[in-house]
Amino acid sequence: MTMDSKTIYWSSFTLGNWRFYIGATSKGLCYISSPNDSWETFRNWAFHKFVNPRLIEEEEQLKFYLTELVAYFQGEKKHFSMPVDLQGTAFQQEVWKTLSQIPFGETRNYTKIAEAIGKPAAVRAVANAIGANPVLITIPCHRVIGKNGKLTGYRGGLEMKEHLLRLEK
Repeated sequence: MTMDSKTIYWSSFTLGNWRFYIGATSKGLCYISSPNDSWETFRNWAFHKFVNPRLIEEEEQLKFYLTELVAYFQGEKKHFSMPVDLQGTAFQQEVWKTLSQIPFGETRNYTKIAEAIGKPAAVRAVANAIGANPVLITIPCHRVIGKNGKLTGYRGGLEMKEHLLRLEK
């Protein structure tokens, strides 16, 4: 079975008490849900980002992605090698690329991200772009904290953010 750009293969997986939905196109991983989000949330995202996508439940097509995610959660993987197919504005893509450069086990604040992309006054826009990250964990938005060093909002919830940061220490 081959994937085309309008087909999104999806599956769900469970880690501890968290259930996730994952989606990928022929180009790469395009979506990881927040923990315990509904299938409808994933479906709505897909129809917002793609023109009439075909959603096909097919775990076999996602095995590579699932294997890497499970290895990360088990502390066996620090870097992802999976391709991604990110759907977002040029600004969002720039922010997400910058997030991908935050080393495993380190954090940055929103101001540092805004400075890194050459837009130091765009802290709020950076925060919005981070919140729109469609591939939690793999694009490490959990590594972004408040300027005061405190944990701030996270699409996956603060419990998950704390868990991921502990996992990386």
